[in-house]
Amino acid sequence: MTQLTAEFLFDDLTPAERARAERVESILPELRAHAEEADASGRFYEPHRETLANAGLLGLIIPAEFGGLGGGLRDLAAATFAMGTACPSTALAYFFHCSTASRGLLALEAIKEGKFSSEEVPIVRRFAENLLHRMGTKNQFLGNFASETVKSSQSAVLISTEAEQVEGGWVLNGVKSFGCNTGVADAYLVVAKRKDFNTAAGLCMFFVPRNALGVRERPPWDALGMRATASHGIILENVFVPDEEALTIPNAFVRLMETSRGSLMGNQPAISAIYLGAAKAAYDYALEKTMHMKFEDTGLPIATSSFHQELIGNMAAKLETARLWLRHQVELETSDPPIASKTEVIRHWRLAKGMISECAFEVTKMALKMTGTSGTANRGLIARMFRDVAMSLVMGFPAERGRLEAAKSIVEGAETRTFVVQ
Repeated sequence: MTQLTAEFLFDDLTPAERARAERVESILPELRAHAEEADASGRFYEPHRETLANAGLLGLIIPAEFGGLGGGLRDLAAATFAMGTACPSTALAYFFHCSTASRGLLALEAIKEGKFSSEEVPIVRRFAENLLHRMGTKNQFLGNFASETVKSSQSAVLISTEAEQVEGGWVLNGVKSFGCNTGVADAYLVVAKRKDFNTAAGLCMFFVPRNALGVRERPPWDALGMRATASHGIILENVFVPDEEALTIPNAFVRLMETSRGSLMGNQPAISAIYLGAAKAAYDYALEKTMHMKFEDTGLPIATSSFHQELIGNMAAKLETARLWLRHQVELETSDPPIASKTEVIRHWRLAKGMISECAFEVTKMALKMTGTSGTANRGLIARMFRDVAMSLVMGFPAERGRLEAAKSIVEGAETRTFVVQ
């Protein structure tokens, strides 16, 4: 049986998971073929949208009843890891599309848990099914916009984008600074606060068509790495969203977050899987290159030198460290029955994200050392992966912040708030 890229991360794929992973494997050559071009241009390679759709992967974690493949977090982490070995930018854009699914899946789960009243259930169900059918049945590519440029010392995300109720719907005004797929997605899922609330109870979600009146793209972002993710964000100026395209029940967003077994809305480990995939690609490239390059005087591979073997051993250890942290985080968020409380799961994620990021960066840094000056060309795989993985050091939260928040949870028994409003 052919070894799949995803099996480095999960060597225990079920038959159903393997079938889904084979779909991912089938598109890796196409992603790899255009990775350099996308990175150099700093633009999402738009034909990849059809590549993902034709493989059925836009509905990877959507239940079959909504036209999807019925996968879960293990499938998503396996997919983003494999894509990360080919084109981390596309993997990240794909993750942000898939992250949208949790808003629908958690809404249905919250209904089952009795978190909504009989009057609220039809509204919540309509929103959830609309979202899931978009990704599954309709094969739409989505953007997920919560983050903003404004910051708060009290939370990870501060929401200042406002939604004001008008006849038949809502009017949105604000700026979303990051979320991937700007100008590429069919529609954006936007988090905003109701103007009549000043707490997280007023957080709401809205479907905004990419070409809706009043939607503008922010200037392109000339980033260090992850350059082809279309992450420059959107500006919303008096954008009208009809009632049926919104979920504005007070405290609905908070109740969805409470339903999640992981941090934020779940699926976060699949981001770190991308960076592990990029690091694995850098390791494989550096090892292959130094195994084929020979010393002129002995004819032995350069990889046999003491210097290179020290790097190789260190890289292998850090790859395994990152893999184990990631696998355990996924296990904590998917085990049935649960093997840890939500507080413990979030605490572990705060630590895991930093450990995976730092290990992945160290691997790419050592791959750079292994290949020497020949690996420093900006269009080469080593330099590209090095820049892409560097983004993991700051994306979401740096390792130092994660460790501090984990320590705070251990000592004070309290979690840092995820969302606040302004």
